[in-house]
Amino acid sequence: MGLLDLNLLSSKDRALSRNETAIRLIVPPAMVGVYYLFCWSVLPPEQFLILGGLIIAYYIPPSGKESLIPVGIALGIPWYLMAATLAILDVITSLFIIANLPLVLKVPRLGPWISRFLASGEGFMAERPWIARWRILGVAFFVFLPLQGTGGVGATLVGMMVGLSPGAILLALAIGGSAEALLFAIGSEIIWNLILSNLFLGLAAAFSVILSAVFIYIVFLRRTGTGR
Repeated sequence: MGLLDLNLLSSKDRALSRNETAIRLIVPPAMVGVYYLFCWSVLPPEQFLILGGLIIAYYIPPSGKESLIPVGIALGIPWYLMAATLAILDVITSLFIIANLPLVLKVPRLGPWISRFLASGEGFMAERPWIARWRILGVAFFVFLPLQGTGGVGATLVGMMVGLSPGAILLALAIGGSAEALLFAIGSEIIWNLILSNLFLGLAAAFSVILSAVFIYIVFLRRTGTGR
């Protein structure tokens, strides 16, 4: 009887484990779906479909905020909605990675890349001591930096290296991702309006912003010791 009870308990545990795994896999994509349906209520049909394409494109390298936000704004999507969308996608992606890391490690290409990234954690953090020193704000600033190849996956792994809790990682993603998305969205909106009113002035402003961003980024790398 004792053995039978043990077998029943083991079966229940396995069923619970399967249910929990299914929930972890389904909930984050469902959150994206719910958000996208909300956008259906505030966007015209054409922009709604465009936003769906941009959401898919965000998960295809090398797409990022710096490219998709200007494109979305140019195609008629409000700047604030583009900023909110990509910031939310970062947080939901982070949630998916945190909840399903053992499974994600089995995904071709992505899994081996994550394993290599985590294995190089000591050297990575040694080159960026400010991340560990600032903790949540350090990870948030890492997300905020352009040209870092960050986002929901990379920043989540950095948060794990720092030893942040899942909640702290999500908070850091929300802060850094929102700040970065707003910066690109507001800047893109201003430059796009300039282009519409004066093509040469708008292009000159865009070129100046790009040069300034690259210069600031290079200076930052040198001062933090990561640009040797």
